[in-house]
Amino acid sequence: MSFILALDQGTTSSRAIVFDHAGTIRAQAQQEITQHYPQPGWVEQNPNEIWSTQLNVARLALQRAGVTATGIAAIGITNQRETTVVWHRKTGEPLCNAIVWQDRRTAKFCDQLKKKGFNSSVSVKTGLLLDPYFSGTKLRWILDHVGGARKEAESGNLAFGTVDSWLIWKLSGGAVHITDASNASRTLLYNIRTGKWDDKLLAIFDVPHSLLPAVCPSSGAVAETRADILGARIPIAGIAGDQQAALFGQCCFRPGMVKNTYGTGCVMLMHTGHKLVHSRNKLLTTVAWGIGNRLEYALEGSVFIAGAVVQWLRDGLGIIRSSDEVERLAATVPNNGGVYLVPAFAGLGSPHWDAYARGTIMGLTRGSTAAHIARAALESIAYQSADLLNAMRADAKTQLSELRVDGGATKNELLMQFQADLLGVPVVHPRVIETTALGAAYLAGLAVGYWKNRKDIAAQWRADRMYEPKMSRDEAQLLQARWQKALGRAKGWARS
Repeated sequence: MSFILALDQGTTSSRAIVFDHAGTIRAQAQQEITQHYPQPGWVEQNPNEIWSTQLNVARLALQRAGVTATGIAAIGITNQRETTVVWHRKTGEPLCNAIVWQDRRTAKFCDQLKKKGFNSSVSVKTGLLLDPYFSGTKLRWILDHVGGARKEAESGNLAFGTVDSWLIWKLSGGAVHITDASNASRTLLYNIRTGKWDDKLLAIFDVPHSLLPAVCPSSGAVAETRADILGARIPIAGIAGDQQAALFGQCCFRPGMVKNTYGTGCVMLMHTGHKLVHSRNKLLTTVAWGIGNRLEYALEGSVFIAGAVVQWLRDGLGIIRSSDEVERLAATVPNNGGVYLVPAFAGLGSPHWDAYARGTIMGLTRGSTAAHIARAALESIAYQSADLLNAMRADAKTQLSELRVDGGATKNELLMQFQADLLGVPVVHPRVIETTALGAAYLAGLAVGYWKNRKDIAAQWRADRMYEPKMSRDEAQLLQARWQKALGRAKGWARS
């Protein structure tokens, strides 16, 4: 019997999971990686630590599954998307620490580009906004600030990649320098309309073409591991950024299907098929995946503070001792008692994009309690997600039949039920919760014939829990109208 090995390289840890043909987890391993904060707003990681931890957990997962490398049909890789790595082609050594997607050091550079009027042209080609979040600005910073970097790059001696590229380079023994379209679409350098690196974008960011990896399909046998690394040569056949991989793992294969990942923040993607939908509601347009020679697209939106608001209740306010307590506390009151909490602690993400918004609690009375605040905090996660989904529905001009969910906060049944009530459609939690790693596994297995086609894969998807809407639409609309009123008070608060 053969298996699929998924490598899930995330922001806080490296993970490896062995899946069987039924999509069941046979074994897994995880190891934390170190975050470095050299200056305020800067976030870095050591690329060699990313590699060593990922290699360690891959070997450990195989050991725990009782399988050797010869029993692995293919490897799928999914990764933190915008984190930027530059390394020497000859030695394979990193030029500097990886700049993590959370890093904000290029904010002034983005402002300069906006003042020069590049925002619109960049957005049309990439589906993105000029923001430090994306890797193109991080790469430009490395070229300008690391000694000798630009000269070495112009001589063709350096390689750039997101984390997937770095791992594939190391797994292949330096033989292959590639990425897939989903990761390329997060760089600000890739034209999602043409499916190619864009010369005009490279000129805007002053990035030599020689740095860039070749762009390959998300599902395809595009590389092999060197035999001595895991014990045999294994096809690397699946590559996707973490959120796109989760979309694939949730089997959102038809246009209009949506997944929402509830973690520290929320990331929501709607599959739009082969149709590229340019948002009129401040959402991102991104490549979902490339299969064969065709790209498929998605609309994407992010909530900055989701599960993090529960951490604030625990660490900031001290009204709960552990995150698990929030549901019990919130459930002691029948409703929010008119209290609304807007957790704009770091501004607001999609579809508002207000860096000057700040957190507010509205509607307090003498009768308000810690339970009402806890409930309002949980409800804020659902309200923000509903704002995203409403924007997506408006952009894609489509109706929603259900919302597929994953992530740690989906354990909260009160939150999931309220989400279904707000949206008026079922919220569905899958049986296999490791949807990101599963998506990478599916992409890899599809490429080598382990699974026949997407229909074969979709047949495996099973719901673990479904939350049906119980609230009347009139009540749901009234609650959302009050949320919008509270939201309006929070916007622009810190603007001078």
